[in-house]
Amino acid sequence: MTNQRVRVFVKGKVQGVFFRQALKVKAKQHGIFGWVKNLTDGRVEAVLEGDEQNVNILVEWCHGGPANSRVEDVEIRNEKFTNEFSKFEVLY
Repeated sequence: MTNQRVRVFVKGKVQGVFFRQALKVKAKQHGIFGWVKNLTDGRVEAVLEGDEQNVNILVEWCHGGPANSRVEDVEIRNEKFTNEFSKFEVLY
């Protein structure tokens, strides 16, 4: 099992469509820790840490998002795994 950390920026109709809450549910289902928040420019930013396979599942999910979202672009930045999180939370 290889651990991974990524920072994801999702652009499109991703605010006000339960994107953050849906990502939190998916993260819990797959044992991923980190956080997700809205950015002032309309994007959503998330930090995902966990098993590489499960992180990749969440990154793929971000390309589609929940039913009412419309994802235009996903930027993924690989970062050093830090194991600093004990849960996944929505930041405000």
